[in-house]
Amino acid sequence: MDPLVAAIDQGTSSTRFLVFNAKTAELMSQHQVEIKQSFPKEGWVEEDPKEIMQSIYECMERTCEKLRLLNIDISNIKALGVTNQRETTLVWDKETGEPLYNAIVWLDLRTQSTVESLINKSPGKSKNHLKHKTGLPISTYFSAVKLRWLLDNVEEVQQAVLSQRAMFGTVDSWIIWCLTGGNNGGVHCTDVSNASRTMLFNIHSMDWDPELCRYFDVPMEVLPAVRSSSEIYGWMKSGSLAGVPISGCLGDQSAALVGQMCLREGQSKNTYGTGCFMLRNTGTKPMMSDHGLLTTVAYKLGKDEPACYALEGSVAIAGAVVCWLKDNLGIVQSSSEIEKLAAAAGTSHGCYFVPAFSGLYAPYWEPSARGIICGLTQFTNRNHLAFAALEAVCFQTREILDAMNQDSGVPLTELQVDGGMTSNRLLMQLQADILCIPVVRPTMSETTALGAAMAAGAAEGVGVWSLSPSHLPHVTSEKYEPQINPDESEFRYARWKKAVQRSMNWETNEPCCNTNVTTGVGKKMNGTPWGVPPPPPHIRADL
Repeated sequence: MDPLVAAIDQGTSSTRFLVFNAKTAELMSQHQVEIKQSFPKEGWVEEDPKEIMQSIYECMERTCEKLRLLNIDISNIKALGVTNQRETTLVWDKETGEPLYNAIVWLDLRTQSTVESLINKSPGKSKNHLKHKTGLPISTYFSAVKLRWLLDNVEEVQQAVLSQRAMFGTVDSWIIWCLTGGNNGGVHCTDVSNASRTMLFNIHSMDWDPELCRYFDVPMEVLPAVRSSSEIYGWMKSGSLAGVPISGCLGDQSAALVGQMCLREGQSKNTYGTGCFMLRNTGTKPMMSDHGLLTTVAYKLGKDEPACYALEGSVAIAGAVVCWLKDNLGIVQSSSEIEKLAAAAGTSHGCYFVPAFSGLYAPYWEPSARGIICGLTQFTNRNHLAFAALEAVCFQTREILDAMNQDSGVPLTELQVDGGMTSNRLLMQLQADILCIPVVRPTMSETTALGAAMAAGAAEGVGVWSLSPSHLPHVTSEKYEPQINPDESEFRYARWKKAVQRSMNWETNEPCCNTNVTTGVGKKMNGTPWGVPPPPPHIRADL
């Protein structure tokens, strides 16, 4: 029996546990559990850290049961990788092991006033004030402002920091700490790909940056150790896989880049999940974007290996728009139904949908934008809305692709895609039509988990998976060629851009009659208004 490698894929809407053959990359078995999100106030998005761990344990045990039924010996599982929703922020007590607040999800908007305050106080009121160190704009998206909110607003967090019991982490840190023993010797670490999404990490020195930590007034002692994406961090402490090394860790989009075998400079992939994320491998030198993209650490596949960087375009709402049509409007009964509805229309009939529920991410970074549907007529029905929702995902991807082509100077000739939404064949054809280039989808769509498994299996001390180009397994795929006239594609794209402009500057933080329902303005637990206090006086203006 070939060696096996397992992966935890902890996403925004579900947790998966998957087991792969280390020689062929064949998926042997898997189990998936959905995760509940809570919305305590408008713009707030939270998840229960204990539910996240419970879902992981359940997925692991159920997958092991399935393997036994297939007569596969689970002792062949030689390593375990972790991939996770990025930027989602947790603080927990290292003595009790208990979370001190719910996980604040990457989509959350409660820090909008914080972000505006920081931008207004920066030289030139620039959202890119920290970009030279972080590769990121100052945005509600990233972890530092979420952590700042927790430090300012949650008394339990304040007390834990004072008594040196607080631990901060993104979801990967929480998972690895819990699986390696928690408050009984758990390992508190993260990898470079996740650390680079916090706004506290210097992507050049590859470590936490003291000046950035002072800027956000974050105590450095709460931060996890930063490690490479492929090394043994610790060993499973309990359950069916006790003793298995945890040896791979990648943020979900980096994991998809690895799983799509985009390990050479210039290779790109786009993942369609809750959000939509396009990454282009830029090699061992960070490339700064002039067109609204992020510079991020893609991976560092071993302690002594160089870090590789990527340009990234992030879209907040992709698959989430289908959930919204299902849960909020009741237009579809299940997510799979949207393809049938949209196909029945075959067109949006001039209707355009900008799903800016959490503001607009790349390439605009405009938190004031809000979702709009325009071009409605008496003829418009739910089929047209379903089509417009799918088109919106494709148009957002086109905006990012255009920015990436401008930054790199080398136009992409085909787009590799993965993620849950890629099972929608109509969406894939629409994407090829709107991009005017072929779209290539691997037959096995679980490339995010595959990337984490590859990193884990290749780690020093494990060594069951070779990442050399000649040993990478061949992955079968399906190609969608553009089928419409490029002029029609350009016309629809131009109309979409007009709709985007109409969605801008919708929400502000101006006080109104009921401050508790505006985004970013509310009350602290003690009743005082919150936002973020101005940066401490010792912040350097030239940071």
